[in-house]
Amino acid sequence: MSTEFDLGALLAERGAERYELHARYLNHQLPRMLHTIGFDKVYERGEGAYFWDADGNDYLDMLAGFGVMGLGRHHPVVRKALHDVLDASLADLTRFDCQPLPGLLAEKLLAHSPHLDRVFFGNSGTEAVETALKFARYATGKPRVLYCDHAFHGLTTGSLSVNGEGGFRDGFAPLLPDTAVPLGDLDALARELRKGDVAALIVEPIQGKGVHEAPPGYLRAAQELLHRHRALLIADEVQTGLGRTGDFYAYQHEDGVEPDLVCVAKALSGGYVPVGATLGKDWIFKKVYSSMDRVLVHSASFGSNAQAMAAGLAVLSVMENEQIVAGARLTGDLLKSRLTALIDKYELLADVRGRGLMIGIEFGKPRSLKLRSRWAMLQAARKGLFAQMVVVPLLQRHRILTQVSGDHLEVIKLIPPLVVGEPEVNRFVDAFTEVMDDAHNGGGLVWDFGRTLIKQAVANR
Repeated sequence: MSTEFDLGALLAERGAERYELHARYLNHQLPRMLHTIGFDKVYERGEGAYFWDADGNDYLDMLAGFGVMGLGRHHPVVRKALHDVLDASLADLTRFDCQPLPGLLAEKLLAHSPHLDRVFFGNSGTEAVETALKFARYATGKPRVLYCDHAFHGLTTGSLSVNGEGGFRDGFAPLLPDTAVPLGDLDALARELRKGDVAALIVEPIQGKGVHEAPPGYLRAAQELLHRHRALLIADEVQTGLGRTGDFYAYQHEDGVEPDLVCVAKALSGGYVPVGATLGKDWIFKKVYSSMDRVLVHSASFGSNAQAMAAGLAVLSVMENEQIVAGARLTGDLLKSRLTALIDKYELLADVRGRGLMIGIEFGKPRSLKLRSRWAMLQAARKGLFAQMVVVPLLQRHRILTQVSGDHLEVIKLIPPLVVGEPEVNRFVDAFTEVMDDAHNGGGLVWDFGRTLIKQAVANR
């Protein structure tokens, strides 16, 4: 009897049980939800911006694992880097030496990050946020962090304390003593700062939930207010960073913005190895790590591991060599302009917004009586059902994976791999146009599925 582990044989033998295994041993609501909305597909492989099923049908990925797959799946440069680092048999994670790869990745990341000096590597976006919260509090000596309504910064306890969505927070109190302010409201920010106990404001330059951008001038004005009160600006670029919005960071769209701390993750992984990074100014790091006694005051067991560092280095190399940021800007502008042109055509289409390849498509109350009555029926059952009604036929009819931007939101968020181009734009816009035609004609799969969603929403009450 062989004692070797054969992954291929295991998947061949048990792969068909994937949904049953999840239902039995993991989050049992996930397979239930996927079955309900018709997303219970079986994808056999992925490459670039596409998946394939067992029958060889391709699916266009406009979700990118919620932004993790910035370079698409299995980019050959990242893949080779991981093979190379495994084959090198490095003396990794001894905890008491200084390996070269973390320093090299920090150097390369900081080269894209003017005004920032040092990096802490963790394992995820929420860890990057937790690090920023701790560093801001320690560096300023103040306890409270401000965040924006509808913000999403992660789901561990500290990051949950600055999460602006009540649905994620419910039942997990008490959390940290942090306070929400409306995105763009400088008066509200000033009122909180005058209390004298604010360590920082954490903000997404473009909010992932709903794809709402900070108003022009807000980040710079907020930064000036914060510094006047000896508080810090934390930019959460976990989803918006590394080219997603057409600049390396989203905050760079506004002149004069120099955050004190910046959080990145997701795309830095290359889609392979979890990694998060908190970049900050020298004085903050030197205050936290103020003596040899405090050398491990903040650390992560798997932080700076060789596989994650190799993936990050390969990702940044690809971004530079293949001009990924410029490509995201051009493709994003094309996609946004094509979608914006449809607003006058479809009364259910209310807005198209965003930057680069982070685009929100918002639906709203129609003008015509027939459509208004159907819209009202959906809204009475559960807000957000119409957006889900659009997402499902995009997958079922057109084999395009998208998803709503958040619970109870009539917004679809497009965050495809940054390697998409004009062919993918054409495929998506053609499919979206057909689905919207169906919705406005009042029949077909869109409204049939709407009735199913209404029944499910009522049953869940």
